[in-house]
Amino acid sequence: MTSTRISMETSRDWLIKLVTSETFVYVVKRILQALLTLFLASALSFFIMKLSPGDYIDTLRQNPKISPERIEELRRQFGLDKSWVEQFWLWLWRIFTKGDFGTSFVYQRSVGSLLWERVPATLMLAIASLIFTWAVAIPLGIIAAVKQNRATDRILQVISYTGQGFPSFITALFLLIVAQVTSPIFPIGGMTSIDHADLSWFGKIVDISWHMILPTIALSITSFAGLQRITRGELLDVLRQDYIQTARAKGLPENRVIYVHALRNAINPLITLLGFELASLLSGAFIAEQFFNWPGLGRLTLQAVIAKDQYLVMASLVMSAVLLNVGNLLADLLLKVADPRIRLES
Repeated sequence: MTSTRISMETSRDWLIKLVTSETFVYVVKRILQALLTLFLASALSFFIMKLSPGDYIDTLRQNPKISPERIEELRRQFGLDKSWVEQFWLWLWRIFTKGDFGTSFVYQRSVGSLLWERVPATLMLAIASLIFTWAVAIPLGIIAAVKQNRATDRILQVISYTGQGFPSFITALFLLIVAQVTSPIFPIGGMTSIDHADLSWFGKIVDISWHMILPTIALSITSFAGLQRITRGELLDVLRQDYIQTARAKGLPENRVIYVHALRNAINPLITLLGFELASLLSGAFIAEQFFNWPGLGRLTLQAVIAKDQYLVMASLVMSAVLLNVGNLLADLLLKVADPRIRLES
């Protein structure tokens, strides 16, 4: 009995510490802010879409095989016969009460099921691009900073400026030409091969990874160029600090000075940029997915906008906003882990 009471008191104390901890309070505040952001984003996207001329039903009117009675029936079925405010609030009410994002006009399917199919593909591409960008840009930025004003630094700066100067769609077009010229080394488009279903689990992973190469490169070029320059600049600033000169005067190996003392302090601004990097990758995914026929959220949203599929557009934009908020929150928490001196409230 005594041990049970001690265990309960310990659990209660742990729960109190968790609820009152700085990190927990910060996460709760960010979640509440995110909910407000999602509401404003969905409302803005809805009313902007309504301000544009026409809707999905207007495109059906151009088909002489569809009778006016059927047109009106579809208008009532999709709730388009109600006022704008009623449509928006009914959509929100279904989300909060049933978790239902509505039905897609074009696909005649639940919007939630469509998003569930497409979001993993976009996340896969964005995460692969993020890993590739950081794995390449940070080492090259370090090399450029260590070899400042030498031939290596100048070459890397030219590469960086060139990468930032090329629009994403130009890069995607160039990579498509490369894929056609080097075929069948690189697949031209899609996420899987024709015989994907017949492959083993390892073969399926290899097949998807093979199809990801060109979209990942197209999505990473601009981010890679910017991150390389930022890494170089931040590391140069740190290398000029007095404590770095002191570490060198003590006879510490140069690698230890750079990778332990300098890089550890230069990495904080890069972690802060992580959330913005994820935001740019998700927005850039629209182009990469469209050019490489990648079945992701960006391509689905673009098709929904063209078809005026309003519930699919709104749900897609809300899902994109959720991913962006999660990325920014993770960046803030990683910054706290990397440097415990940082207060999240600041």
